[in-house]
Amino acid sequence: MPPRTTARQRAGQAAEQQALDYLTAQGLRLIQRNYRVRLGELDLIMTEGAELVFVEVRCRADDRFGGAAASVTAAKQSRVRRAAQTFLTERCGPRRWPPIRFDVVAIEGERLCWIRGAF
Repeated sequence: MPPRTTARQRAGQAAEQQALDYLTAQGLRLIQRNYRVRLGELDLIMTEGAELVFVEVRCRADDRFGGAAASVTAAKQSRVRRAAQTFLTERCGPRRWPPIRFDVVAIEGERLCWIRGAF
């Protein structure tokens, strides 16, 4: 029997799909989804031209308590950076890394906000 997903997990998966659909329509190309390592997780890894883009997707019902974008704390940014470093080390090894960028897609209710170069 497959593991059950919670309502929160289903909402997160739907938000990631919404972000993926939006970014793909903007010309980005998916490399990997939900890359997980002990140090953290990367929601979406995409490319835009020669640039590798690590995308953190955050979803909130509304903007109370600072909203979706504000939930990407310094600690979360640190975990995302460490996971990205692991991904790059595995993928590129000692070769020179491509240019990278960290974006956030914040979804609040029906509103989607793409923050390029968020951190």
